[in-house]
Amino acid sequence: MSAGNLLVVDDDQNLIELIALKLKAEGYDVTTAATGQDAAQAAKAAIFDLCIVDLRLADQDGISLMRELHSISPGMRVIILTGYGTVESAVQAMQEGAYSYLNKPFNTQELLLQISRALENRRLNSEIQRLKGLLEQAYDFPNIVAKSAKMRSVLDIVSRIADTESTIYLQGESGTGKELIAKAIYLASSRRDKPFVAVNCAALPEPLLESELFGHEKGSFTGADRSTRGLLSQANNGTFFLDEIGDMPLSIQAKLLRALQDKQFYPVGSEKPVAVNVRIIVATNKNLEEEVAKGNFRLDLFYRLHVIPIHLPPLRERKEDIPLLAAFFAVQHAEKIKRKVAGVSPEARACMMRYDWPGNVRELENAIERAVVLGSTELILAEDLPEAILEETAASGEPVNALAEGIRQAKKELIERAIEQANGNYTEAAKLLGVHANHLFRLIRTLNLKPKRQR
Repeated sequence: MSAGNLLVVDDDQNLIELIALKLKAEGYDVTTAATGQDAAQAAKAAIFDLCIVDLRLADQDGISLMRELHSISPGMRVIILTGYGTVESAVQAMQEGAYSYLNKPFNTQELLLQISRALENRRLNSEIQRLKGLLEQAYDFPNIVAKSAKMRSVLDIVSRIADTESTIYLQGESGTGKELIAKAIYLASSRRDKPFVAVNCAALPEPLLESELFGHEKGSFTGADRSTRGLLSQANNGTFFLDEIGDMPLSIQAKLLRALQDKQFYPVGSEKPVAVNVRIIVATNKNLEEEVAKGNFRLDLFYRLHVIPIHLPPLRERKEDIPLLAAFFAVQHAEKIKRKVAGVSPEARACMMRYDWPGNVRELENAIERAVVLGSTELILAEDLPEAILEETAASGEPVNALAEGIRQAKKELIERAIEQANGNYTEAAKLLGVHANHLFRLIRTLNLKPKRQR
């Protein structure tokens, strides 16, 4: 089986033959082209995973060819080769969409490493888009990424009940994505064009929660200087999502039960009922049957809400989703701060797979956001992850010291290469690495590097 289909474009016949020979020896299918025109024709005739393009061709420059290739095949990754070593052209290539660049003469192992990373980046992004496409096509859920059997079972149930009027009861640990599922139900329902109103029952004290839910009349309590519509009224004809319903005070539970039974309620301080037509979705991280037994939750309200229960599995029970979710969050947060992130290193992925994620998907997203913001390379490395995850790795008996030393050496090589390519200019090297210059100086001190002086 081919390791990947590659297109190599260079007008140096000897170099192109040498590159093709070495890549074929690694299991790649290789097509070569000496001009931009030949390369474009090849891209129209076949699908290539990656293209290696010389910056200077006889008939056009490599960056303009890259634009043309991306218009033909948007998912193709491009590595730019340059024999001129100009930082400006390299930066422009990256800004225009190149995955990476290499200066001639280059080390074969360095080229193979760049190709491997680029193809892994393409594979992960393709898998994310494929899954999102399948979920959107099958379930009309465009914002969910999942491949595990447990989550696919949840989504199958959601797809069957979304366009009903039944009350939905979502139960799962904090951070498992209950609000995301609630919104997916709403978007797949016939009420999608009507309001979606959410309230966190644990976030508001009892008097304020009652006023927020049902509204109040002017003068009904101290500080009520005007009448206010409640959230339940604002959700009329739409969907009302009550998050952390298990934390709702008993006194308000009684009023909510009456509102659901009668489809009307009285705002605080009012004697005039307000009719309401809403679809109810509730969520909780508690076991409400236990709360009923403790006297903290009304049994009649529990039965009113517990119509279609859906349990969301914790992340530790759906670990096959972790690599895809990590890649998805990396892309999202990298785009926000305009930083290039190629993906997650194998070592970081292994650490994430061993960790139990008590905070579930929310904790995973936070960890990836932190790694994207604080990381100093194009890959998310194990040492970019929070200490709790690395400590879990240490507790599992994995060779953390060897892992850390490998990461340290990789960082040193990347920094040294960037400084060399920037002709000793630390500021330009920092730009190439995608970090602030001050961060680069700290890394140089921490790693005890002695690069050439700035020219």
